[in-house]
Amino acid sequence: MKTAKTKPPLLKYYFLTFASLSFLILFFFFFSNQRRHSLTSFLTTTAATTHSSSASEVDLKIRPGYTSYDAYIQRQLNKTLNPKLRKIWMTRDWDRKIHVFSNFFRELQLQNLLSNSSKSLCIGARVGQEVEALKRVGVTDSVGIDLVQSPPLVLKGDFHNQPFDNETFDFEFSNVFDHALYPRKFVGEIERTLKPDGVCVLHLALSTRADKYSANDLYSVKPLIHLFQRSQLVRVRKVDGFGLDTEVIFRKKKTTRRS
Repeated sequence: MKTAKTKPPLLKYYFLTFASLSFLILFFFFFSNQRRHSLTSFLTTTAATTHSSSASEVDLKIRPGYTSYDAYIQRQLNKTLNPKLRKIWMTRDWDRKIHVFSNFFRELQLQNLLSNSSKSLCIGARVGQEVEALKRVGVTDSVGIDLVQSPPLVLKGDFHNQPFDNETFDFEFSNVFDHALYPRKFVGEIERTLKPDGVCVLHLALSTRADKYSANDLYSVKPLIHLFQRSQLVRVRKVDGFGLDTEVIFRKKKTTRRS
């Protein structure tokens, strides 16, 4: 004789259905909230990045008028090869600029930002006053680069593409950032050739506009902080350096070794 199967109470079906629907509703709200949070974070980050980029673009403007890179180089050479300017640089300006540069470099030595053992590079050094100044304060392993060589202090080289290996220098100095047509390349080459923990010092014109040979105009240090992605800002201060009014110092971050 077969035993009749008893059906579960109807209440049990209602309970299971209610529990399943509740779970689905909670899951839906949780997932929607997570997506909303992720989207908000994404939009916030994008807005911050866009604002930072916009600020950099506002405070750093490339001057128009260069039809090609060769045209830019030729314009820079017009200044570097100008016989009247070169005569002034080698005579009337020579001792005066070496004296001023030497004072700057001695201060950096006292602050442990430069040492006599530092392998040093001066970028856009023309006839080499800053290189000679480094040597006179004891930093003997120093050299400069410019589009026109000036032996024995200055080698031929384009600061958009430095002729040196990675991590060559402990210290790099330049007062020609305004001549960079491609500021990102200019900074990228500094960070490429600078050793970890190495120091870069830039002298800039922020309060006044640079000369007619300049390729860009800088209005604050914000764009530089944005460009020096592998370095930390050490100091910003006012200086009096041949028409340049601001000194900015960066130190390249030490590389992190993977364990």
